[in-house]
Amino acid sequence: MFTLINLLVMAALFAVMAMVGSPEMAAMMGFIYPLAVCLPALAVNVRRLHDVDRSGWWILISLVPLVGPFILLYFQVCAGTPGPNRFGEDPKAALPG
Repeated sequence: MFTLINLLVMAALFAVMAMVGSPEMAAMMGFIYPLAVCLPALAVNVRRLHDVDRSGWWILISLVPLVGPFILLYFQVCAGTPGPNRFGEDPKAALPG
């Protein structure tokens, strides 16, 4: 959910940056938002990697050109491990129903 909302905010931000006449203002807006979202995005990605029983260090796979981001995307969309894993309980197991 964080990634989807972040994507929508980024799209809106780029639309506003396209309408702003000042390149300096657009550059500032394009710098501040990613900087503000960097740590929360990192935390969300590491938590998701823990859901699929991978270490947070797997986030570095995204630095591998061409294939790295696709491997990370696969980990982000695949189902988490059922039941507890080495990083804790299954977050879906705590949900009622």
